[in-house]
Amino acid sequence: MRIDGTPYRSVWRDAEDGWSVHILDQTRLPWSLEVLRLTTPEAAAHAIRGMQVRGAPLIGAVAAYGLCLALRADSTSAAMERAAAMLGETRPTAVNLRWALERMLTRLRNTAPAERAAAAYDEAGRIADEDAAQCEAIGRHGLPLLREAAARRGGQRVNVLTHCNAGWLATVDWGTALAPIYMAHEQGIDLHVWVDETRPRNQGAALTAWELGKHGVAHTVVADNAGGHLMQHGKVDLAIVGTDRVTRAGDVANKIGTYLKALAARDNGVPFWVALPSSTIDWRIADGVADIPIEERDTAEVTQLTGRTATGALATIQVTAPGSPAANPAFDVTPARLVSGFITERGRCPASEAGLLSLFPERR
Repeated sequence: MRIDGTPYRSVWRDAEDGWSVHILDQTRLPWSLEVLRLTTPEAAAHAIRGMQVRGAPLIGAVAAYGLCLALRADSTSAAMERAAAMLGETRPTAVNLRWALERMLTRLRNTAPAERAAAAYDEAGRIADEDAAQCEAIGRHGLPLLREAAARRGGQRVNVLTHCNAGWLATVDWGTALAPIYMAHEQGIDLHVWVDETRPRNQGAALTAWELGKHGVAHTVVADNAGGHLMQHGKVDLAIVGTDRVTRAGDVANKIGTYLKALAARDNGVPFWVALPSSTIDWRIADGVADIPIEERDTAEVTQLTGRTATGALATIQVTAPGSPAANPAFDVTPARLVSGFITERGRCPASEAGLLSLFPERR
């Protein structure tokens, strides 16, 4: 995707030294565009834990490259397993992290130590390239939903609501929920995106709005609690969100607040779609509410806000009453019954075990 006309991916291998890894520091967006160079597995783990990178597919790709960095220093089996365990503990909810590390270890455990570093970079590169290709395919399969919405509106502007950031900043390229939007924009469909601010970290206001703006897509940032009102007044044609984990039965874990949007969409007859690559499906569990671990993050994310002052400086302020305790569950689970369907790299399907298996029969 593009930033002011220049194409970027969200993670890439250094073209000159051939081994270090570059990421965009998402904690600095939208105020400044800063590229970080990762040279150790500890730096990769910090980038994931500290949300310099976030989004389930991107977390998986960066963890894979983190294992590459570990193997450059020590390619023994013991060191490899330690590094994988360290990287795997950085974030608990997004299943892509575990998926990517398991895929890397499956190949590397059967590779001689002297050849592991080269094999690791090869596999991590495949993970990144496949994610970009899968997200592009998600865009193609989701595009008809926007075409159909445009047809229903007789060519008038289509309004899409999204939550959190499921664009290219959350993946290696293209994004999940935003991929169909980017493709529709490229094809000249008149559309507009309602961007939930997505408290407490404001990934919508800071990241989704930034990348849509850089790509030239019309959008408006709204408070999280405005979604139901917009739906009641016919100002939302469909909602598309991403996800950090989907169970085999179709339950969806996504950024906190997604469940409330799905409830409002159901009450107002608004289609509610979830876009995901197959690496985000956790085939091992069925009950999302009972079995998906929900990350509890630092309460300072709730009690404080960082923004730009009138002088241009960045400042962090407290927004809650002094002494009041806070809680910060980072995700919630939307039951499959509230989801209109999934958009995957293999096509669209109902949000159910039968629907998922119709696209991924090898999982039967």
